[in-house]
Amino acid sequence: MITLEVCVDSLAGIFAATKGGADRIELCSALGLGGLTPSAGLIKIASEAPLPAMAMIRPRAGDFVWTRDERAALVAEIHAVRDAGLAGVVIGASLPNGELDGETLQELMQAAIGLDVTLHRAIDLTPDVDAALQICRDLGIKRVLSSGGAKTAMAGLERLVQMATHTISVMPGGGVTAENVADLAARLPLSEVHASCSVVAPIPQNSKIAEFGFQPSGARATDTNSVIALRKALDQIVAARTSG
Repeated sequence: MITLEVCVDSLAGIFAATKGGADRIELCSALGLGGLTPSAGLIKIASEAPLPAMAMIRPRAGDFVWTRDERAALVAEIHAVRDAGLAGVVIGASLPNGELDGETLQELMQAAIGLDVTLHRAIDLTPDVDAALQICRDLGIKRVLSSGGAKTAMAGLERLVQMATHTISVMPGGGVTAENVADLAARLPLSEVHASCSVVAPIPQNSKIAEFGFQPSGARATDTNSVIALRKALDQIVAARTSG
């Protein structure tokens, strides 16, 4: 089986991922900004949903270079996720040069003891991915989400192949669809993939919604049919492996 994780930022997204056959959700707010920490209400609903949920821990947009006060906020958010009963957290921290911030990550891992942990695409900013994966291994991080240092996983495939030689699970993400996942599987030992499975969100009937910036141009929404299609493609890959 190849685990399908779908990132969502709304109640409708949770329901669409569940109905479409996802195995896990990455729970966020503001996916248009790369995903921020979800609201308390969204966390509560996710805790009652049938799929395990990994909550993004990211209190603001921008880089992953955290101040002391922001580190305290990250720890508090991890504690809130644990108290809500979610499966895990998605974390990341960088130094100004893009290297992983091992000290901050150690603090976050300490706060996340007992939770499943994914390192997010902060790893795509690092100049030395092998050194970054060694930091992850030393800290006990067993899964990293990566597009291979490029905008999409297909564009970063060569680096993903390099990363896959390590013992850490590399979960490709960034533009993964039912149409291209077989190309990824041809080069990578896929055990899990990350996707938005989204389509352009409907234009609000009230034009002022867009005019006032309440819904940004190009907003997207999780699409059940896209989840179904990707789930089917992954199952076909597994079936081909078995028959081969």
